[in-house]
Amino acid sequence: MTYAFTIEPPEYYALDNEPELMAKCQEWGLISAKATKLKTFYYKGNGLNLPCNILGFVDHMTAVIELDNGQKHCIHPSYLKEMQASGYSTRGLSGAGAETGTEQGYTAQVPDSDETSAKDNSPAELVDPEDDMDGLDSFSELKGDPDGLVEEYMGPQAGSNADVTSETKPKTKAAPKTKAVKIDLPEGKVKMSGVVKEFTTVPNHFSDNDDEVIIYESVTIMEPDVIEVGEAWSSHSATMKKQELEVGDVLTFEAKIIKKKLTRNPVPYKINNPSKIQKED
Repeated sequence: MTYAFTIEPPEYYALDNEPELMAKCQEWGLISAKATKLKTFYYKGNGLNLPCNILGFVDHMTAVIELDNGQKHCIHPSYLKEMQASGYSTRGLSGAGAETGTEQGYTAQVPDSDETSAKDNSPAELVDPEDDMDGLDSFSELKGDPDGLVEEYMGPQAGSNADVTSETKPKTKAAPKTKAVKIDLPEGKVKMSGVVKEFTTVPNHFSDNDDEVIIYESVTIMEPDVIEVGEAWSSHSATMKKQELEVGDVLTFEAKIIKKKLTRNPVPYKINNPSKIQKED
Protein backbone atom coordinates (compact mmCIF):
# COMPACT_ATOMS: atom_id res chain seq x y z
CA MET A 1 0.00 0.00 0.00
CA THR A 2 1.31 3.44 -0.95
CA TYR A 3 0.43 6.53 1.12
CA ALA A 4 -0.25 9.59 -1.04
CA PHE A 5 0.33 12.11 1.78
CA THR A 6 4.00 11.37 2.32
CA ILE A 7 6.62 14.08 1.74
CA GLU A 8 9.85 12.41 0.64
CA PRO A 9 12.99 14.15 1.95
CA PRO A 10 15.24 15.26 -0.94
CA GLU A 11 18.25 14.67 1.33
CA TYR A 12 18.71 14.13 5.03
CA TYR A 13 21.23 13.27 7.76
CA ALA A 14 20.79 9.63 8.77
CA LEU A 15 20.99 8.67 12.45
CA ASP A 16 22.74 5.34 11.92
CA ASN A 17 23.61 4.35 15.49
CA GLU A 18 21.42 4.04 18.57
CA PRO A 19 23.29 6.49 20.86
CA GLU A 20 23.05 9.23 18.24
CA LEU A 21 19.37 8.42 17.61
CA MET A 22 18.58 8.43 21.34
CA ALA A 23 20.30 11.78 21.80
CA LYS A 24 18.21 13.30 19.01
CA CYS A 25 14.97 11.80 20.37
CA GLN A 26 15.80 13.27 23.81
CA GLU A 27 16.45 16.66 22.19
CA TRP A 28 13.02 16.50 20.53
CA GLY A 29 11.33 15.34 23.77
CA LEU A 30 10.26 11.98 22.31
CA ILE A 31 11.94 10.11 25.17
CA SER A 32 13.01 11.27 28.62
CA ALA A 33 16.55 12.36 29.44
CA LYS A 34 16.89 9.31 31.71
CA ALA A 35 15.78 6.80 29.05
CA THR A 36 18.23 3.95 28.40
CA LYS A 37 16.58 2.48 25.32
CA LEU A 38 14.31 3.49 22.47
CA LYS A 39 10.61 2.78 22.33
CA THR A 40 8.24 2.14 19.44
CA PHE A 41 6.96 5.37 17.85
CA TYR A 42 3.64 5.76 16.03
CA TYR A 43 2.38 7.92 13.17
CA LYS A 44 -1.28 8.80 13.80
CA GLY A 45 -2.04 11.31 11.04
CA ASN A 46 -4.44 10.89 8.12
CA GLY A 47 -6.69 8.59 10.13
CA LEU A 48 -3.86 6.06 10.55
CA ASN A 49 -2.13 4.55 13.55
CA LEU A 50 1.09 3.00 12.29
CA PRO A 51 4.38 2.08 13.92
CA CYS A 52 7.22 4.07 12.37
CA ASN A 53 10.98 4.31 12.54
CA ILE A 54 12.94 7.55 12.93
CA LEU A 55 15.62 7.58 10.23
CA GLY A 56 17.18 11.02 10.76
CA PHE A 57 16.52 14.69 10.13
CA VAL A 58 16.69 17.34 7.42
CA ASP A 59 17.26 20.13 9.95
CA HIS A 60 16.29 20.80 13.58
CA MET A 61 12.68 21.52 12.51
CA THR A 62 12.26 18.47 10.25
CA ALA A 63 12.39 14.82 11.30
CA VAL A 64 12.41 11.98 8.76
CA ILE A 65 10.42 8.84 9.58
CA GLU A 66 9.84 5.56 7.76
CA LEU A 67 6.33 4.11 7.65
CA ASP A 68 5.40 0.42 7.66
CA ASN A 69 5.58 0.19 3.86
CA GLY A 70 9.08 1.68 3.67
CA GLN A 71 8.00 5.17 2.53
CA LYS A 72 9.94 8.09 4.04
CA HIS A 73 8.08 11.13 5.35
CA CYS A 74 9.08 14.61 6.63
CA ILE A 75 7.34 15.70 9.83
CA HIS A 76 7.75 18.37 12.52
CA PRO A 77 9.30 16.72 15.63
CA SER A 78 6.77 18.40 17.95
CA TYR A 79 3.92 17.03 15.84
CA LEU A 80 5.41 13.53 16.03
CA LYS A 81 5.72 13.97 19.81
CA GLU A 82 2.00 14.82 20.06
CA MET A 83 1.17 11.62 18.18
CA GLN A 84 2.78 9.51 20.92
CA ALA A 85 0.12 10.53 23.47
CA SER A 86 -2.26 7.63 24.22
CA GLY A 87 -5.27 9.91 23.86
CA TYR A 88 -4.11 11.59 20.64
CA SER A 89 -6.91 12.22 18.18
CA THR A 90 -7.15 13.92 14.78
CA ARG A 91 -10.47 15.45 15.79
CA GLY A 92 -10.40 19.20 15.41
CA LEU A 93 -8.58 19.02 12.09
CA SER A 94 -10.48 19.78 8.91
CA GLY A 95 -10.85 16.24 7.61
CA ALA A 96 -8.93 13.01 8.06
CA GLY A 97 -6.02 14.16 5.94
CA ALA A 98 -5.86 17.79 6.96
CA GLU A 99 -2.25 17.72 7.97
CA THR A 100 -0.90 16.68 4.58
CA GLY A 101 0.76 19.15 2.27
CA THR A 102 -1.54 18.39 -0.67
CA GLU A 103 -4.71 18.93 1.37
CA GLN A 104 -3.41 22.34 2.47
CA GLY A 105 -2.69 23.34 -1.12
CA TYR A 106 1.05 22.85 -0.78
CA THR A 107 3.27 21.29 -3.41
CA ALA A 108 6.65 19.65 -3.16
CA GLN A 109 9.64 21.86 -3.95
CA VAL A 110 11.27 21.22 -7.32
CA PRO A 111 15.04 21.76 -7.34
CA ASP A 112 16.59 24.26 -9.74
CA SER A 113 17.49 22.78 -13.11
CA ASP A 114 21.15 23.74 -12.67
CA GLU A 115 21.52 21.86 -9.42
CA THR A 116 21.91 18.11 -9.09
CA SER A 117 19.07 16.40 -7.26
CA ALA A 118 20.20 14.24 -4.35
CA LYS A 119 18.83 10.73 -3.82
CA ASP A 120 17.21 9.81 -0.51
CA ASN A 121 19.80 9.08 2.16
CA SER A 122 22.63 10.04 -0.19
CA PRO A 123 26.03 10.80 1.36
CA ALA A 124 27.39 14.29 1.74
CA GLU A 125 29.66 15.75 -0.91
CA LEU A 126 33.32 14.72 -0.91
CA VAL A 127 35.79 17.09 0.68
CA ASP A 128 37.10 19.84 -1.55
CA PRO A 129 40.93 19.60 -1.25
CA GLU A 130 41.35 23.28 -2.08
CA ASP A 131 38.74 24.56 0.29
CA ASP A 132 38.74 22.09 3.20
CA MET A 133 35.05 21.19 3.22
CA ASP A 134 31.70 21.20 1.48
CA GLY A 135 28.96 20.21 3.94
CA LEU A 136 25.44 19.01 3.16
CA ASP A 137 23.20 21.71 1.75
CA SER A 138 21.08 23.21 4.48
CA PHE A 139 17.33 22.63 4.56
CA SER A 140 16.57 25.01 7.36
CA GLU A 141 14.70 27.17 4.88
CA LEU A 142 11.97 24.51 4.97
CA LYS A 143 10.82 26.09 8.24
CA GLY A 144 7.74 28.09 7.36
CA ASP A 145 8.32 27.39 3.65
CA PRO A 146 5.22 28.33 1.67
CA ASP A 147 5.99 25.40 -0.62
CA GLY A 148 4.95 23.15 2.26
CA LEU A 149 7.72 20.53 2.35
CA VAL A 150 7.39 20.12 6.10
CA GLU A 151 4.28 18.66 7.65
CA GLU A 152 2.76 21.50 9.65
CA TYR A 153 2.70 21.16 13.43
CA MET A 154 -0.88 21.92 14.48
CA GLY A 155 -0.18 22.19 18.24
CA PRO A 156 -1.72 19.95 20.97
CA GLN A 157 -4.64 17.97 19.53
CA ALA A 158 -8.02 17.29 21.07
CA GLY A 159 -7.92 14.29 23.37
CA SER A 160 -4.13 14.36 23.90
CA ASN A 161 -2.63 14.46 27.37
CA ALA A 162 -0.89 17.80 26.65
CA ASP A 163 -1.92 20.81 28.71
CA VAL A 164 -4.72 22.74 27.02
CA THR A 165 -6.92 25.61 28.08
CA SER A 166 -10.71 25.53 28.06
CA GLU A 167 -10.81 28.25 25.47
CA THR A 168 -9.13 28.07 22.08
CA LYS A 169 -6.49 30.72 21.73
CA PRO A 170 -6.68 32.81 18.57
CA LYS A 171 -4.03 32.00 15.99
CA THR A 172 -1.38 34.60 15.38
CA LYS A 173 -0.93 35.29 11.69
CA ALA A 174 2.71 35.08 10.68
CA ALA A 175 4.29 37.99 8.89
CA PRO A 176 4.58 37.45 5.14
CA LYS A 177 7.91 35.97 4.11
CA THR A 178 10.05 38.18 1.91
CA LYS A 179 11.16 36.35 -1.20
CA ALA A 180 14.89 36.50 -1.86
CA VAL A 181 15.98 38.25 -5.03
CA LYS A 182 17.70 35.86 -7.43
CA ILE A 183 21.26 36.89 -8.24
CA ASP A 184 22.97 35.93 -11.49
CA LEU A 185 26.41 34.94 -10.26
CA PRO A 186 29.37 35.38 -12.62
CA GLU A 187 31.46 32.40 -13.64
CA GLY A 188 35.11 32.14 -12.67
CA LYS A 189 37.01 34.25 -10.16
CA VAL A 190 35.92 37.84 -9.50
CA LYS A 191 37.10 40.66 -7.25
CA MET A 192 35.00 40.83 -4.07
CA SER A 193 34.78 42.48 -0.68
CA GLY A 194 33.11 41.44 2.56
CA VAL A 195 33.04 41.88 6.32
CA VAL A 196 33.79 39.01 8.72
CA LYS A 197 30.55 38.45 10.63
CA GLU A 198 31.07 35.19 12.49
CA PHE A 199 33.29 32.15 12.98
CA THR A 200 31.41 28.87 13.41
CA THR A 201 31.58 25.12 12.79
CA VAL A 202 29.46 22.65 10.85
CA PRO A 203 29.40 18.83 10.95
CA ASN A 204 31.72 16.89 8.65
CA HIS A 205 30.22 13.43 8.21
CA PHE A 206 33.56 12.05 7.01
CA SER A 207 35.51 13.16 10.10
CA ASP A 208 35.26 13.05 13.87
CA ASN A 209 35.86 16.81 13.97
CA ASP A 210 33.57 19.61 12.84
CA ASP A 211 34.73 21.89 10.00
CA GLU A 212 35.52 25.53 10.70
CA VAL A 213 33.85 28.12 8.50
CA ILE A 214 33.67 31.91 8.21
CA ILE A 215 30.39 33.77 7.63
CA TYR A 216 30.65 37.15 5.89
CA GLU A 217 28.17 40.01 5.60
CA SER A 218 27.94 42.97 3.20
CA VAL A 219 29.53 40.79 0.51
CA THR A 220 29.84 42.68 -2.79
CA ILE A 221 31.17 41.63 -6.18
CA MET A 222 33.29 44.62 -7.26
CA GLU A 223 34.42 43.58 -10.74
CA PRO A 224 33.52 43.16 -13.56
CA ASP A 225 30.09 44.44 -12.40
CA VAL A 226 29.03 45.64 -8.96
CA ILE A 227 26.60 43.12 -7.44
CA GLU A 228 25.45 43.20 -3.81
CA VAL A 229 25.36 39.61 -2.57
CA GLY A 230 24.65 40.03 1.16
CA GLU A 231 25.78 37.05 3.28
CA ALA A 232 28.16 34.32 2.12
CA TRP A 233 30.50 31.78 3.71
CA SER A 234 33.82 30.10 3.13
CA SER A 235 35.98 27.45 4.73
CA HIS A 236 38.27 28.72 7.48
CA SER A 237 41.15 27.13 5.61
CA ALA A 238 44.86 27.34 6.34
CA THR A 239 45.07 30.22 3.85
CA MET A 240 42.45 32.21 5.73
CA LYS A 241 43.95 31.39 9.15
CA LYS A 242 47.20 33.03 8.07
CA GLN A 243 45.28 36.33 7.94
CA GLU A 244 44.52 36.12 11.69
CA LEU A 245 41.02 37.42 11.07
CA GLU A 246 38.68 38.88 13.66
CA VAL A 247 34.96 39.71 13.58
CA GLY A 248 34.49 43.08 11.87
CA ASP A 249 37.53 42.80 9.58
CA VAL A 250 36.91 44.19 6.08
CA LEU A 251 38.48 42.10 3.33
CA THR A 252 39.01 42.33 -0.41
CA PHE A 253 40.01 39.24 -2.40
CA GLU A 254 39.55 37.33 -5.62
CA ALA A 255 37.41 34.20 -5.50
CA LYS A 256 34.71 32.20 -7.20
CA ILE A 257 31.25 32.47 -5.64
CA ILE A 258 28.61 29.78 -6.10
CA LYS A 259 25.08 29.13 -4.90
CA LYS A 260 25.52 26.66 -2.02
CA LYS A 261 23.80 26.89 1.36
CA LEU A 262 25.78 26.44 4.56
CA THR A 263 24.78 23.36 6.56
CA ARG A 264 22.08 24.26 9.13
CA ASN A 265 22.49 27.98 8.40
CA PRO A 266 20.46 30.27 6.08
CA VAL A 267 23.57 31.54 4.28
CA PRO A 268 22.96 30.95 0.55
CA TYR A 269 26.33 31.51 -1.18
CA LYS A 270 29.78 29.94 -0.84
CA ILE A 271 33.12 31.62 -1.55
CA ASN A 272 35.63 29.19 -3.06
CA ASN A 273 39.43 29.45 -2.99
CA PRO A 274 39.91 33.13 -2.08
CA SER A 275 43.29 34.58 -3.12
CA LYS A 276 45.05 37.98 -3.17
CA ILE A 277 43.47 38.62 0.22
CA GLN A 278 43.85 42.11 1.63
CA LYS A 279 42.67 43.25 5.06
CA GLU A 280 41.76 46.89 5.44
CA ASP A 281 43.23 48.75 8.40
